[in-house]
Amino acid sequence: MMAVILAGGKGTRLKPYTMTIPKPLLPLGDKPIMEIILQQLANAGVSKIVITLGHMMHLFAPTIGDGSRWGLDIAYCLEDEPLGTAAPIRMIKDLEEDFIIMNGDLLTTLNYKSLFAEHKSRKAYGTISAHRQEVKTDYGIIKITDDDLLSEYLEKPIDYHYVSMGVYVLSRKCLDFIPELGKFDMPQLMMKMVRENKKVVCYKADCYWQDIGKFDDYQQASKDFSNHPERFLTPSK
Repeated sequence: MMAVILAGGKGTRLKPYTMTIPKPLLPLGDKPIMEIILQQLANAGVSKIVITLGHMMHLFAPTIGDGSRWGLDIAYCLEDEPLGTAAPIRMIKDLEEDFIIMNGDLLTTLNYKSLFAEHKSRKAYGTISAHRQEVKTDYGIIKITDDDLLSEYLEKPIDYHYVSMGVYVLSRKCLDFIPELGKFDMPQLMMKMVRENKKVVCYKADCYWQDIGKFDDYQQASKDFSNHPERFLTPSK
């Protein structure tokens, strides 16, 4: 299997940490986020990795190396300008028929083997890993009729939605839907394929998932990994 890891972002919401260290290299416990992801992918049977870089790109190769310590073949793809989450694919040579593509700033116990197998069995153009997320509202919600009368009062309701985990599997055929120039993001790619009647599957994953976008997220991920590193680094069966 092949995987592409997107690591070109600036991580502005995690300043001042990301002023000196790119977000994928921030530590969770005693390991950089990127190292955890690489070890997980190796455990799942991935052998070839391409890491797309932009912000502080010079720090990655000295930290990560060529991947040999995990049994991986790692190559780096450099962005001269921010390209979003889908456009970097057009720069990568020798893409396999199907490949994993994911953000380099998350912590999860997602079973990559099962995700990849689902994509292949469904013969999908794209597969999105989806996580059921609780959304809390800190206020009392009132519903009002057309003549300004109260119809319902909900005190701090909790709702649930499926969110993208930032981990996908794509067919190489997705290249037909990515513009030749400019920035292009994964939601745009997925919806463009859907509009062209190409199959995009949503893989509902019952697993741990923590996006590391804000300071509180980073603290939580660091705590969770430090308390139970074996939960994240034990090869899936």
